[in-house]
Amino acid sequence: MPCFLGIDTSNYTTSAAVYDTQLGMKQVKKLLPVKSGECGLRQSDAVFHHTRQLPDILEELLDGFDGKITAIGVSSKPRDAEGSYMPCFTVGLSAARAIAAAMKLPLYTFSHQSGHIAAAAFSAGCTELFNSRFLAFHVSGGTTEAVIVSPDEKKLFKADIAAKTLDLNAGQLIDRVGVMLGLDFPCGIQLEKFAVSYSGRVKGRATLKGCDCCLSGIENICRNAFDRGASKEETAALCLACVEKTLSDMCTALLNKLGDMPVLFAGGVMSDKLIRDSLSKKFNAYFAEPVFSADNAAGTAFLCSAVHSVNSAFSDKKL
Repeated sequence: MPCFLGIDTSNYTTSAAVYDTQLGMKQVKKLLPVKSGECGLRQSDAVFHHTRQLPDILEELLDGFDGKITAIGVSSKPRDAEGSYMPCFTVGLSAARAIAAAMKLPLYTFSHQSGHIAAAAFSAGCTELFNSRFLAFHVSGGTTEAVIVSPDEKKLFKADIAAKTLDLNAGQLIDRVGVMLGLDFPCGIQLEKFAVSYSGRVKGRATLKGCDCCLSGIENICRNAFDRGASKEETAALCLACVEKTLSDMCTALLNKLGDMPVLFAGGVMSDKLIRDSLSKKFNAYFAEPVFSADNAAGTAFLCSAVHSVNSAFSDKKL
């Protein structure tokens, strides 16, 4: 059966996946190490850690694999836009090019953002969305954007920005508040545990300029609350409530502007159950399973399969 290898070396996760069109998806991933008390990595350090981790990831993924790789897909840049570039993606791209050349296999490149959207649709069982237009949110430590997704013959779909953050990304905000509370980076899972354990009520706040958002003020709100004596649990709940309120207001504004359409949420922040449950009720939206929300190569492997199938069908027609 056709099997497709996907590779993604994002800013904080080394990952690889094999998608067997009959047996399903298998992926292996590992976070990049970040020192306690720090909020991230320099790109040079990210490149170093990816270079060390990717061979181990591939060895684990392919251990016992007895199929035949049909094509390789890799994330080569953050998003589909001119000038979009981040050094860490060169690690995965270099490995994919070498493997494709050695095995004489087709190589397909995609953006990291496209991989997130594809992974969410694949996980939610709604890949039929790619046949029409829909609104997708990509919410992570490196991106907070809403995009209009529409069909594209060459790469299954294209994503055009409809709204974005004007300062901090949602994942950055969560990590900054988490580190302030003494948590280790990345802080999302631990911050959610704090928030879930808070039994009081908090009121989320949002700042929008048109359909775009501003998140830096929320960091100050949380810091001031904590300095005035709010518990770690209350501060965490306040932070997540503000993120939810911001995404909710953005989505409402965009649907009012663009008209009703399906909504999909992707990215690591969307694995947070508090945010996910609230947005799901409001918009009847699609979400990835948590394992497919954070950075992963599964979406890239799925895209590789879809695009290779289209290209093969086109070649057959020409013959």
